[in-house]
Amino acid sequence: MGMNPGNMQKMMKQVQKLQQDMARVQEELRHETVEAEAGGVVKVVFNGHGQIQSITIDPAAVDPNDVEMLQDLVLAAVREGQARAEQLAQARMEAVTGKLNLPGMPGLF
Repeated sequence: MGMNPGNMQKMMKQVQKLQQDMARVQEELRHETVEAEAGGVVKVVFNGHGQIQSITIDPAAVDPNDVEMLQDLVLAAVREGQARAEQLAQARMEAVTGKLNLPGMPGLF
């Protein structure tokens, strides 16, 4: 069962458009941000690529006798922020790839 040239051309156009859309989303994600907080004293901001943009620590959280607590808070905020950035990226990509229906190509993206 061969695919007729018209369908093949249409499919290639779809793939091309998908690649353009994905590139656009990647660029947009670079400028989008998500933030996560821990204990109300540590705030971490990530872009949509999961890169840390900033970390803010309330001076009240700085206790020389309990550095471990602060380290735990920073780690918790970073992990939460990474997860949120990942969810954001996934949602944006699914919005693009979800519309694509390429027969015979499951799990392509």
